[in-house]
Amino acid sequence: MKEPKEENLKIICRNRKAYFDFVIDAMYEAGLVLSGTEVKALREGRANINDAYARFRDGEIFLYNAHISPYSHAAVDSHQPERPRKLLLHGWEIKRLLGKLQERGYTLVPLRMYFKNEHAKVELGLAKGKKKVDKREAIRRREEQREMDRARKRRR
Repeated sequence: MKEPKEENLKIICRNRKAYFDFVIDAMYEAGLVLSGTEVKALREGRANINDAYARFRDGEIFLYNAHISPYSHAAVDSHQPERPRKLLLHGWEIKRLLGKLQERGYTLVPLRMYFKNEHAKVELGLAKGKKKVDKREAIRRREEQREMDRARKRRR
């Protein structure tokens, strides 16, 4: 999947923990079906996708546990913060994802939520969970890189 152009994006939130917990194999861009107060809350930057995941239900993909806080200036009848939200993908993308998700160990993880040309989008990652050993390896590599950067900085 192509990486969206950065100049048209207004990033609302990221899921940084996903890159640590999962190995991302492919990325997909999906639209979101939202109510009016949800869009306004997103424009305020009031969203959290750290614990969110996507699943199939009745031939469609839904985003679960994505928290969009209530809009600050809304009336009493605001939206539910953690309701399942339908994701908009092409039919061929849904079929491809369904085939991949039936393989053992794959899951759909939201990586970031953003506005692209006034439309709310979610970047989904087709991911496999990392083992504890892999996470330790990532931490070790990160610490080694920091040490090398510090050594270079001291030499200058």
